Amino acid sequence: MTSLSFRVRKFSTDADAVAATEFAIVVPFMLLLYVGGVELADGMAINVKVSATAHSVADMVTQNTMLSTASMQNILTGATSIIAPYPVSGSQLGVTVSEISSDANGNMTVQWSQYYNGSSFAQGRSSLSSSSANGATPAYNALALPTSLNGAVGNVNNPNGQNDQVSFIVSEVTYAYTPALGYTISGTVNLQDVYWLYPRCSTDSPTNSTGPAYYDVKYGTTANPSNKTCTCIQHLQQKAC
Repeated sequence: MTSLSFRVRKFSTDADAVAATEFAIVVPFMLLLYVGGVELADGMAINVKVSATAHSVADMVTQNTMLSTASMQNILTGATSIIAPYPVSGSQLGVTVSEISSDANGNMTVQWSQYYNGSSFAQGRSSLSSSSANGATPAYNALALPTSLNGAVGNVNNPNGQNDQVSFIVSEVTYAYTPALGYTISGTVNLQDVYWLYPRCSTDSPTNSTGPAYYDVKYGTTANPSNKTCTCIQHLQQKAC
């Protein structure tokens, strides 16, 4: 009996291997936090690159008055360099650049649109409305002019106060981020950003324009039948095109 009671008292005060036991309890949570932090940091880094890509693509397009097919494709493929070192295989990356113009009533229409998925090119969006995937063309969310770009009402039939008779270059970038381990972030997270910019230099005034010089970027067989590239410097300073 004495021996038993002694062992019970010793057991209640024994502190051997407590640190090891506590470590075994805590280590799963430590690993979870560590792996989760890595996955979250990767996602945040890619999201920054998605925004940088959207801005850069729109910025490069707006520095021209017209673009050839080859020049457009060079700009779109350059997006992969901005996203690097993150992979773009398997249509993880989607880049769409479009010109959207408004009439005297502020109605917005798509003039042209091109899409690149990291390996191939296709026609982009056909309207500002949401659409489902169609062949090589991906699904799109609806686009609306940012309120920061709303101008003064230029026409009584322009109820939204949108800029009338102007063009915008709109860059849309999506990236399907799938964590390598997926312990804390499971599945695929779709990162995306949209960037609107005005073209940098004026080209000509459309027939329905009663306002100032018109700014746009011509692309495609109808707007640019010669399939040439003309930068703003060539157009305004050198008068080369």
